[in-house]
Amino acid sequence: MADRDDPSAVRWLVGVELVAFRERAGVRIAAAARAIGCSPGKIHHMESGRNQQQPSEVRALMTFYGADQADIDRLASLAGRAGEQTWWAPWTDVVPDWLRTFVGLEGLASHACWYSPMVLPALLQTEGYALGVTAGHGRVPPDHNERKVKLRLERQRRLFDEGNPLRLTAVLEEVVLDRPIGSPEVMQAQLKHLIKVSKRDNVEMLVLPTRIGRHDALAGPFIALDFVDALSIVYLEHVDGAVYVGNQDQVAGYTRTIERLREVALSPAATRDAIQSRLVTAA
Repeated sequence: MADRDDPSAVRWLVGVELVAFRERAGVRIAAAARAIGCSPGKIHHMESGRNQQQPSEVRALMTFYGADQADIDRLASLAGRAGEQTWWAPWTDVVPDWLRTFVGLEGLASHACWYSPMVLPALLQTEGYALGVTAGHGRVPPDHNERKVKLRLERQRRLFDEGNPLRLTAVLEEVVLDRPIGSPEVMQAQLKHLIKVSKRDNVEMLVLPTRIGRHDALAGPFIALDFVDALSIVYLEHVDGAVYVGNQDQVAGYTRTIERLREVALSPAATRDAIQSRLVTAA
């Protein structure tokens, strides 16, 4: 986590788990507050991640909720890692409030799984493609385009971290390869980039052929994030905001969807062939 510290994201992860363990134990907020000698308002703040959770208080709450010792130690340790610096602070002015938590969580994740039915995942976009996606976008002021793209490219560096690379699973609808973003030259460069990145050991790229018709992810795009020291979450983006799914039963549903998509998607090798065939056409 050292290279992608984000205290607000850490607090959010701890808060989500405190809620999950409290609800699993059938404990009300007032009872949790009495257990550690604080106000119900403080429990609310701890669960929302508004304030940094103290490891000792996290440990006391988790013990009161009857959590296993391994979970108690894990969550208390995670709470103690919330530092003071946010790695993406230089781009704060161009990141909307609803996206800030995701950028922080992505930086802490060990594995990200994107289902992308419309455009390529941000972590796979070239600079030219990314500019094409943001240019003229109603939610991106013209003077923010280049800086938002620079942040996107900075996020991608985790894929190439030799010490602790982010593992990426990208499930792409076939139409994404055919949708022109930017000039023909931009698309050619983008397709070449996809082939190069798809050969990395930490990247799994899978194309869903249009011919398969109906499948289990037609409801829309989603991103699932896994962590070494926290429970997995799912991120759903809509026109004016985003939804973060922390309920583990719901997260498991998305995980099952990913596995079913793997069953009908092209293999990684066939995916590269599909990209290559379009590169030849574009050349």
